[in-house]
Amino acid sequence: MKNKKILMVGGAGYIGSHCVKYMRRNGYDATVMDNFSTGHAESIKGVSLVQADLRIREDCRRALATGPYDAVFHFAAFCAIGESVKEPAKYYENNVVGTFYLLDEMRKAGVSRFIFSSTCATFGVPERIPIDEGQRQWPVNPYGWTKLDVEIMLEHFRQAYGLSYSILRYFNAAGADPEGELGEEHPQEGHLIPCVIFKALGRRKSLTIFGNDYPTPDGTCVRDYIHVMDLAEAHRLAMERMSPGSGDAFHLGNGNGYSNLEVIRCVESISGAKVDFEYGPRREGDPPLLIGDSSRANEILGWKPKYPELETIVKTAYDWHSKHPKGYKS
Repeated sequence: MKNKKILMVGGAGYIGSHCVKYMRRNGYDATVMDNFSTGHAESIKGVSLVQADLRIREDCRRALATGPYDAVFHFAAFCAIGESVKEPAKYYENNVVGTFYLLDEMRKAGVSRFIFSSTCATFGVPERIPIDEGQRQWPVNPYGWTKLDVEIMLEHFRQAYGLSYSILRYFNAAGADPEGELGEEHPQEGHLIPCVIFKALGRRKSLTIFGNDYPTPDGTCVRDYIHVMDLAEAHRLAMERMSPGSGDAFHLGNGNGYSNLEVIRCVESISGAKVDFEYGPRREGDPPLLIGDSSRANEILGWKPKYPELETIVKTAYDWHSKHPKGYKS
């Protein structure tokens, strides 16, 4: 690509900011579009910024006018499963309607390459483990449905308007920048690894594990954790291997599943602290077991995780939270 200029929507968020750092380091001219509802200005210091809201069509148009751009990366989704069950309207407005505005304004601006952050939640309770791209997609929560709706929209835009897209279906993003500059900070943290780390560091009064009666070895949910910088590399590879008018999807996981209890034991080992917790009822919308088959990403993109071990993932997250007791404002 000539100038390799990219617009990163939601680039001040957790995954987005790590991807911004990675892409810039690999020679890309990245501009961030973010409304800072959950993102942090401190995570993108020195990066060109358009403060704008995906849900406002004029904002999408204004951001694209700062181009021309070779591609758009889209990270700006709401992603809390429990919240999506309670507030589906919020999720459809941002994740589906907002993405439509973005795609339509891209079409008018002549930007034809799109990298979409999707999720294994589009599969709901999977037909088989590990989950490959050929399985039936049938989400069990509104968050998963909003992501699947966008995936379908992308294919329609490809057929009608020549859009090129890569769908990257994440499993459980975790960890932090190994250099210690970036980490995970959410207004109300609901992800397991940081919640357990907060308990180990004494920053959380209680910790609840939702469900201990799942059909898994220890009764708790099993998830495939993938390091955030491994996700960043997959975005670069997908961008560089995209051809005009193509549409593809890739699963990004380690192929190993760890239960909630195994995550707790891992944090205890790294922190040296005992992590007390209690069991609560199952959380609505949680499948018992999600493990990814990323062989297609390996074969086609040449992608292979550099940080596959749970211990490494947890250690990078623990190091960042230890040094940033107040998050980015530390």
